[in-house]
Amino acid sequence: MKYIIEHMEQGFSEWVTLEYAQIIRDVGCENLILSSLPKDTTSKDIPPKLLEMSLRWTTNDLNHLKEQFPDLEPLKNGRVCLLDPRADQDLQPDEAEKFDYFVFGGILGDHPPRDRTSELKLAYPDLIVGRRLGDKQMTTDTAIRTTQIIIEKSTKFKDIKFIDYPEFRFNKNEATEMPFRYVLDSDGAPILPRGMLDLIKQDSEQSLDDLL
Repeated sequence: MKYIIEHMEQGFSEWVTLEYAQIIRDVGCENLILSSLPKDTTSKDIPPKLLEMSLRWTTNDLNHLKEQFPDLEPLKNGRVCLLDPRADQDLQPDEAEKFDYFVFGGILGDHPPRDRTSELKLAYPDLIVGRRLGDKQMTTDTAIRTTQIIIEKSTKFKDIKFIDYPEFRFNKNEATEMPFRYVLDSDGAPILPRGMLDLIKQDSEQSLDDLL
C-alpha cells in the first residue's frame, strides 16, 4: 500500500521531521511519497535524517507523480483515498481493495484544526475520495498508523485502542497535555515518534522560560 503526504508547509520543523522519520520506519521508504513541496525545493532543503532514510520526495503534485517516480502505478480517479476529518464516512477494512493510494495533508496535526484538507478536495475533485478516521484530531504519523492498521491488518476503527489528549508528566511540577488522539501500544502507552517525548519536554521547558 502506498501512502502520500501532500506537504503543505514551508520547510521542515523538528516535530515534522520526527513524524516523517517514524512513518518511514512504520511503512517503509518505498511506500511513502512526500509530494507538492515548493517548486524551488532541493535536496539541501530536506532534513539529512530523512535523506539518510531514503525519503521519496517531489515538488510534483498528485497528477504528476509518475513523472518523478515511473515505478508507481498510475493514480486513477476514485482509487485515491484522502483522509479527511470532515468526510461523512469512516474508512473500513473492506476498502483495502478499493483504493491504491492513501493521501494525507501535512495538516492533521494542526491545533486548533484548520480545514486545509478542502484545498486538496478542490485541487483533485475527480481523483480523490474522502474517508474519515473518527472525530478527533491526529498527528500525521498517527493518522497513517491508524490507516495502516485498518487496511493492512483488517481491523475496524472501533477495535483500535486509542487515548485522547494524553498527559505526559516529566516531574511533579512539569507536565504537558497533547491535544491529539494517539494509538496505544501493547503496554497501553501512546505511540509517539522516536525522540518526540524529548522534544515535547524541550518545548514545554521553552514555554515556561517564555512565561518567566
